[in-house]
Amino acid sequence: MNLLWDFDGTLFDTYPALVEGFVSLSQRDLDRTEVLRWLKKDSKTAFKHYGISEDLRGEYQRLYNLHSVNSLPFDDVEKVLAAVDQNVIVTHRDKESTLMLLEKFDLLKYFQEVVSVEEQGFTRKPHTASYEYILKSRHIDLVVGDRDLDLIPARNLNIKTVAFQNPNIAADFHLVNYADFIPKVLNQL
Repeated sequence: MNLLWDFDGTLFDTYPALVEGFVSLSQRDLDRTEVLRWLKKDSKTAFKHYGISEDLRGEYQRLYNLHSVNSLPFDDVEKVLAAVDQNVIVTHRDKESTLMLLEKFDLLKYFQEVVSVEEQGFTRKPHTASYEYILKSRHIDLVVGDRDLDLIPARNLNIKTVAFQNPNIAADFHLVNYADFIPKVLNQL
C-alpha cells in the first residue's frame, strides 16, 4: 500500500502557524477563525479575499515557516506511516521546512520522496502535474489530504482519497483522527 500525503493540516497541525503567518503578513488585526476558514479553502483564495498581493507569497512562506517551528504531527500518524509500504509527500510548503519538521520528530525515515510543488516547478494543486510526476516512479493507492485541492488531483487520476478532519469535501473515506485509519481505511481496501 502506497500513500501520497499532503503536509500542512494533514501530517502536521500547522494551521496555527499558517494563520499567524498570514495575520503577520496582512499587518492587520484579523479574526483568526475567519482567516483559518479562508486558508482551509486555499491560500490563493485567502490572499484574494484579504486583498494581499501574490507578490508577497515568499514573505508569507517565510513567516509561517518561522511560526511552524513548534508545530506537532497529528496523534497516531506515525502508526499509519509505519503500516504502509511507501509514503510520499506533495506539499506547497518549501522542502527545507518540511524536512526539518519530519527530522525533528524522527518521521523522515517513513518517506521515500518529498515534492515541494512550487520549488520543483509544478503548478499549484489542484493541478495534477505534481501527482503525475510521482506516478511516473511509483504506484499510489491512496491520497490523504485535509482540503479539496489535495484530493481533486487524486480524483482526476482515479486514485482513492481520504479526507482528514474535513467532512465537507468529496472523498472515499473521512477521518477525524489517525487512530481510526487502519481499521476504517486500510482494512477496508
